Amino acid sequence: MSNIKPVAVGVIGCGNISGAYMRMLKTLPAVQVVACADLRPEAAQALAEQYHVPQVLAVDALLADPAIEIVLNLTIPQAHGEIALAALTAGKSVYNEKPLALTREEGRRMLEMAAQKGLRVGGAPDTFLGGGLQTCRELIDAGAIGTPVAATAFMMSRGHEHWHPNPAFYYQRGGGPMFDMGPYYLTALVSLLGPVQRVSGATRITRPQRTITSQPRYGAIVDVEVPTHVAGLLDFAAGPIGTVITTFDVQASTLPWIEIYGTAGTLATPDPNTFGGPVRLRLAADSEWQEIPVTRPYTENSRGLGLADMAEGIRNERPHRANGELAYHVLDIMHAIHDASTAGQHVMLDSTCVRPDAMPD
Repeated sequence: MSNIKPVAVGVIGCGNISGAYMRMLKTLPAVQVVACADLRPEAAQALAEQYHVPQVLAVDALLADPAIEIVLNLTIPQAHGEIALAALTAGKSVYNEKPLALTREEGRRMLEMAAQKGLRVGGAPDTFLGGGLQTCRELIDAGAIGTPVAATAFMMSRGHEHWHPNPAFYYQRGGGPMFDMGPYYLTALVSLLGPVQRVSGATRITRPQRTITSQPRYGAIVDVEVPTHVAGLLDFAAGPIGTVITTFDVQASTLPWIEIYGTAGTLATPDPNTFGGPVRLRLAADSEWQEIPVTRPYTENSRGLGLADMAEGIRNERPHRANGELAYHVLDIMHAIHDASTAGQHVMLDSTCVRPDAMPD
């Protein structure tokens, strides 16, 4: 990141994920967190004390503070749209945790309002900016695997009720394996292969109820409102065909995270929920896989990198990479996979986006 005047950031939502952001943002000179807010004042106070945030404010007061330029929205997904629109209304750019919003309508309103006001929208995940996936991007752009033909992506899990202390959300509206983990996989694929133009899909609810086996709610019953096994077929505008499965119904698997298949070889990416490696490559003439050194920066947990890139983009008047158009396109893809399953037909996407620039060396 270049040496620029820091952009003042206010954090709304001081839950579990906020610590990961704060640890990284402390190291990035493009941003300075100047205030935090939460519906639970004790959570905001604890975050401020741990990371030396100067102000603890009520949400309305943070939105009204003229010194704050960007709102980092780390609220629960059901509140992403409401808080983001309130921030934009207050004249502030906004960076949302994933997903961008629960509905397409909220997402479109964000982008429209930002365009009208000359503001910016950004959104997680920013793992595609990490050293691992940027190394993959470099290999693809250099033609290492030839012309990309197809891709597969798999998020295979038996469900969060086995480990999460409060897993009910993951089976309610806004949850499910696709909306929970799909943004990591789809954002990685779009950053590597470009936008998607058509999808089809199949979904199912395997069990109408789940029993929590983690503490402290061991034995509680959770009603399932959303599909727990989601399979999508993606037609990329540039030609490749993608297959993606996200599931909470698989007890074990040996499938890869993401593989990109080209005319000259295959590229196996690292876990798209992380920033580092490993990156593996196997060319047509190879008898074994070779591990490719990750030489790009940001290989540790770097959540907040997309926000810092957005801040630097504001100062330098250039597009930022983890932008609202990309996040909305991923939201549109996720909805379209579910819509295709319900309708029993392909769905043509209304959205698109520009493939984000690679990170600088």
